[in-house]
Amino acid sequence: MSVSARLTELGIELPDVVAPLAAYVPAVRTGNLVYTAGQLPIQAAELQATGKVGAEVSPEQGNELARICGLNALAAVHALVGIDSVVRIVKVVGFVASAPGFSGQPGVINGASELFGEIFGEAGAHARSAVGVSELPRNAPVEVEIIVEVA
Repeated sequence: MSVSARLTELGIELPDVVAPLAAYVPAVRTGNLVYTAGQLPIQAAELQATGKVGAEVSPEQGNELARICGLNALAAVHALVGIDSVVRIVKVVGFVASAPGFSGQPGVINGASELFGEIFGEAGAHARSAVGVSELPRNAPVEVEIIVEVA
């Protein structure tokens, strides 16, 4: 089954690519790898939440925001090479703007990781980093970037 058919089966529609917020492009291909820029939880040109996870944003909300980031990353890949050319998700890097003492970053970034598993199955299994940070652009709670292998 193609990736686009799997998305349809799951009822998932890739969003439009989020316009860059500064001097970069959403995704770059080198050889058979595509690297995305960090993606914020933006839908319909609006940041879906602000603040730190563990304070203004619950871990559960952070998990859902990471899923949105993952969809935005896939949209950037799709715009560059087409989603059906994705062979596997290689690496996910997630940044969580964390309140002091919050250590649940892996659970937050699972929102993106589980999305990739739903869509790609075994090819969605990936290496990952989940990093707590003090601030993210636009006071976003979560940012996700991915590396994918393409045909």
